[in-house]
Amino acid sequence: MTAMILHRPTVMPMRPEASGFWRNSLAATLALALHAGVLAALVLGWSVDKPKVEAPAVLTTQLVMLAPPAAPEPQPALAHLAPPPPVPAAALETPKPQVDPQVQAQKLEQAALARKRVDDKKREQAQEQQRQQRERLDAEQRQRDAEQRVAQEQAQAQRAEQSRLAAERARQQAAQAAADSRQYQPLSKEAPDYPQRALDKNLEGDCTVEYSVNPQGRVENPKVIDGCHPLFMRPSLAAVATFRYQPRLIDGRAVTVPAVRNTFHYRIQ
Repeated sequence: MTAMILHRPTVMPMRPEASGFWRNSLAATLALALHAGVLAALVLGWSVDKPKVEAPAVLTTQLVMLAPPAAPEPQPALAHLAPPPPVPAAALETPKPQVDPQVQAQKLEQAALARKRVDDKKREQAQEQQRQQRERLDAEQRQRDAEQRVAQEQAQAQRAEQSRLAAERARQQAAQAAADSRQYQPLSKEAPDYPQRALDKNLEGDCTVEYSVNPQGRVENPKVIDGCHPLFMRPSLAAVATFRYQPRLIDGRAVTVPAVRNTFHYRIQ
């Protein structure tokens, strides 16, 4: 939008126009002043060189540890404000909670009961462990006693069996001896002659002769057992050769009886 202002034409007085001489002199003066300024600038060191290009700026960063901010200084109290009234020390202290004696007593009693229950539980555990240990020891002792009883019973049974076997053998030997005695009883025995040399030397002694009895009841293979004096050997063997026995019968048949022994006692009367 353009505002248009209309001026009322007024009657202005006419000034006389300046002459051309003055206009040319003013222009010449301005041109001289301009040249004089340029000459002065050249003389004083002004140059028309190109402006220097500034180097690009380099941003350098550095880690700096800042100290914790200091506490703000207390601002001075305004002079026209009155200082606050002092706070009593009792108000600054933290009020202690009030403890009810009954509640405290109940807590102590509950703590004592808890400790008592713990002690009772520990005591029961210890008693249970002792009871289990006693039972284990008793079981081991009973097992050892049972093993000892079994061993004793086995030993007794073994001794009884040995005694029975020994008695059976003794009975069999007795029966055999009785049978042998019945079967090959001597029918005739002659005493040996006392050696004259032994009489002269007053020698006495025993002489045992071992032999076999054949099915005919005669003596075979006689031999002198160690310990017989040489003077008594010949008369002992001669006496044995004269012995006669009743033959041994087994299943109705006569058999040889080995290892029959007879001992001669030589004594001077």
